[in-house]
Amino acid sequence: MFQKIKTSFVLILIFFPIPSELICQEKTSVEHPEWSYNKVIYEVNLRQYTEEGTFKAFEEHLPGLKEMGVGILWFMPIHPIGEKNRKGTLGSYYAVRDYKAVNPEHGTPEDFKSLVDKVHEMGMYIIIDWVANHTAWDNVWVKEHPEFYTKDSLGNFVPPVADWADVIDLNYNSKELWAAMIDAMKFWVEEYNIDGYRCDVAGMIPVEFWLQVKKELDDIKPVFMLAEAWEPELHQAFDMTYSWDIHHLMSDIAKGKKNANDLKARLEKEKEMYPESAYRMQFTSNHDENSWNGTVIEKFGDGAEAFAALTFVIPGMPLIYSGQEAGLDKRLQFFEKDPIEWKEDDFQKLYTRLCELKEENDALLCGEKGGGLNILSSSENNDDIFAFVRERNGEKIFSVFNLSGSEKNIEIEKKNLILQLHSA
Repeated sequence: MFQKIKTSFVLILIFFPIPSELICQEKTSVEHPEWSYNKVIYEVNLRQYTEEGTFKAFEEHLPGLKEMGVGILWFMPIHPIGEKNRKGTLGSYYAVRDYKAVNPEHGTPEDFKSLVDKVHEMGMYIIIDWVANHTAWDNVWVKEHPEFYTKDSLGNFVPPVADWADVIDLNYNSKELWAAMIDAMKFWVEEYNIDGYRCDVAGMIPVEFWLQVKKELDDIKPVFMLAEAWEPELHQAFDMTYSWDIHHLMSDIAKGKKNANDLKARLEKEKEMYPESAYRMQFTSNHDENSWNGTVIEKFGDGAEAFAALTFVIPGMPLIYSGQEAGLDKRLQFFEKDPIEWKEDDFQKLYTRLCELKEENDALLCGEKGGGLNILSSSENNDDIFAFVRERNGEKIFSVFNLSGSEKNIEIEKKNLILQLHSA
């Protein structure tokens, strides 16, 4: 049975309790922190967040982030930045000079500890970016432990990728490196009480290393681990990986290069690729995409709000990047000071409502606790319509997205739905 709907490049979300049965779900070896299942993650670009670019200045934004519904704050690397072969004036966050120190541009270690405490007092969690694959040319290990590094046939240090000329590669054949890196990661959990890590280019490092990291950190406290990678095998050690393919596919749909059928096919494929308990991070922007590939408006145009909503209701954990709630419409410079312009924007209201929905509706929980994706048929198999239902613990959400730029009159399969819709 089909129900008629009239819609144009928008979404319809309907959520309500219905009778349902609990299903026994398979888990991976990773046991997620219990607090993580209904969270929204927010990436903090501290350099650009305020004019000061400090921990103290950022603290003033915590109440607003809490009110919006953010659950996890992910800080880009907070460590001192290398000066040798630096890119630009200020250098890259990802050229780390000392793994156990705080970048003085952001404040003092005491300032960071105070920030962590305030985040926890407000019921939120904090993870920091960790760059384990490479260091700055003038990292303290260069002199203390030159054996930690990859060298060419002449004994020279080498970048991991030719374009990454401001950093040099670490050699994970060295088990002494493993011990030193894990010691540094334990330091921030033990001394500052952070809640986990976002691990840069995690797929370039052996999975076995990450398994040991996860075990030793969890022995201190349950931590949340995000891999900047897509490989399914990393879910042996990580709670969440990047859903890059979905991101790029959404951008292609917005540009008319792909359609809703491509998105449906990809989501179905990912059901087979990833463990049921795997978290996948869904996003319309992050620091790399914004700086190097384009703003949300450049990539999604008039569909920016609809695609933002989509990242909240498909399986996974949604990411909000610094400034998106203020309608960020410029590419933030990566190696220079380029502050975000904070202003009132409709995205603030949208994200607040979506965060509330993510927190309160069990169908949208992450991993094995969330509802599966039941894709619905539309009349004439319309290539632009993406309709689905997710259901869990007596709660159900029905979503309809028109992923074209024009108004559509459609009929949605009504089988197994308990609802009444009227033409808009």
